[in-house]
Amino acid sequence: MRQVLLLGAGKIGKAIATYLSAAGDYEITACDVNETNLSSLHGMARVTPTKLDVGSESALASAMHGKHAVLSALPYQFNKHVLPATLSTGVSYFDLTEDVLHTEAVRAAAAKARQGQIYMPQCGLAPGFVGICAHHLAKGFDKLDEIKLRVGALPQHPANALKYALTWSTDGLINEYGQPCKAIVEGKPLTTLVPLEGYERFGVEGVEYEAFNTSGGVGDLCETYSGKVRNLDYKTLRYPGHRDLIAFLMNDLRLNEDRETLKRIFERAIPATEQDIVYVFNLVRGWKNGKYTQVSDLRKVYAGEFFGAPSTAIQITTAAGIMACLDLHFEGKLPKQGFVKQEDVILDDFLANRFGKAYV
Repeated sequence: MRQVLLLGAGKIGKAIATYLSAAGDYEITACDVNETNLSSLHGMARVTPTKLDVGSESALASAMHGKHAVLSALPYQFNKHVLPATLSTGVSYFDLTEDVLHTEAVRAAAAKARQGQIYMPQCGLAPGFVGICAHHLAKGFDKLDEIKLRVGALPQHPANALKYALTWSTDGLINEYGQPCKAIVEGKPLTTLVPLEGYERFGVEGVEYEAFNTSGGVGDLCETYSGKVRNLDYKTLRYPGHRDLIAFLMNDLRLNEDRETLKRIFERAIPATEQDIVYVFNLVRGWKNGKYTQVSDLRKVYAGEFFGAPSTAIQITTAAGIMACLDLHFEGKLPKQGFVKQEDVILDDFLANRFGKAYV
């Protein structure tokens, strides 16, 4: 039985616990500081709910004792507390972060990894699966020109001015709207773009969306493709009109400087929904056999049942990413030590995995 420590039992953490429980070959110690979150896990087979404050390195190290891996489904700002305990215990580490600075901290920790210990951040949807898919497409070209990544987690039935509903972490949402964005522009590696800019209209199967720069979704692709591609960027898909209202709140009203107030506004005024849809679209242009060529990949995931549990699309796609990577690690299909990028995952291996099949 594979022993894992799961940190965070919110929307995504609960989904991970549910699916791993149903899989049958994992023993999960699921930790949270929130009693309400923990109470939702009681009765799950092979899941032990445990109250834990991640601010205590000694408590974290004790919880990691005897575990094969730790999965963090914490809000991105709390992940910094987890890394020191992984170094002291030798436990492999996986997370869902979209935060660029935290990923650099994970890379630094990975340089001190023990034999057989890996550090794999950004294992969700975006960053995560979108990068695995984009890298797979790009490998088929003799010479690259552009790589475009577009992802949207949207309500199926938008019914407010923002045309949006809360489907995942509010902290993570605000962070991706408010932090600088990595890209490659006209061959200049690691260009920093302004979030909410780079506006474009975007059609998917006859429905029009808007797309704009957001932070984190590109993962490590800028480093991987530095000097190999002219343009590479990541943008979020939304229904038309959303971006202008978010820019008004974050920039004109300067609420990007007061994120706690913005979070309260969002959670008071924007409804949650369990009727959502996730779009993942990748487009790569370049040359094959001397001919300028374009290849694209579109995937849609709807809310529905996954491993026997009613689930939102964002729960399915995010949890599937980290769980498939966890499985592939135990199966020996990932690098054996140190920092592991999403580009190290073979797409066919991912899609053949019991969890990765969510994207098929």
